Amino acid sequence: MSNYPRDEFDRVLENSARHGVHRSSLETTKRSLVPLMVFGAAALCIGLLAFLIVPNLGTNKTDTTPIAAVQTTASASPTTSSAPTTTAAPTPVQTPSAAPTAVPTPDSVVNKTTPLSIYNATGVSGLAAKYSATVTADGWTVAQAANWAGAVQGTSSIIYNGVAQKANAEALSKLLGIATLIDSAEMGQPLVVILGPGAK
Repeated sequence: MSNYPRDEFDRVLENSARHGVHRSSLETTKRSLVPLMVFGAAALCIGLLAFLIVPNLGTNKTDTTPIAAVQTTASASPTTSSAPTTTAAPTPVQTPSAAPTAVPTPDSVVNKTTPLSIYNATGVSGLAAKYSATVTADGWTVAQAANWAGAVQGTSSIIYNGVAQKANAEALSKLLGIATLIDSAEMGQPLVVILGPGAK
C-alpha cells in the first residue's frame, strides 16, 4: 500500500485495458536513410547532365554531307590547320571556257559622234575651217569652228572633259598631229581643239 492519498487515477475499472497513465515514449524512432540517399543520387545525376550535355546542345550542328563526299573533299584538298572544319556540299567543277573578251571601258572607246569645237588662235584666217573639214572627213562631228577669243596660246592643244573623253582626245591627237592633251572641265564642252602657233 502506498502512503499517498488516493486520487482519480487510482479508480481504474477492473475490466479496463488501461494500466496507468499513457505517456509518449522517451525513445526516439530511427528514420531510414534510403529516401535521403535516393534523393542525393538523383540530384547528382541531374547535375552531371546539366554540366556535360546542356552546354553542347546549342553548338553541335549535324553535318548532312554524305561520308563519301567528305572523304573526297578531304583527300582532294588536305588542310594544314588543326582546327576542325565542316565541309559543305561539293561544288561542281567548272570547265575552262574561252578567254573572255575585254569589255571596253569608258577610257578605251572612241566615239566620233561626240561633238567637238575647233578654235583658231593663230590669227591665220580659215585655219579652223580647214581643220574642221579634216576631222569631218574622218567621221567626227564638228559642233563649232570659230576664232579663239581667249588668252594667247603657246601651242596647239586638245582639251577633253573627263576620262570618258580621253580616247577621243587621243584619236584626234593622232589625226591632227597635236601632242598636247589637257583634261579640264573649264571649257564646258566634251572636246575642244585649240589651234596655236605652228598649226598649218
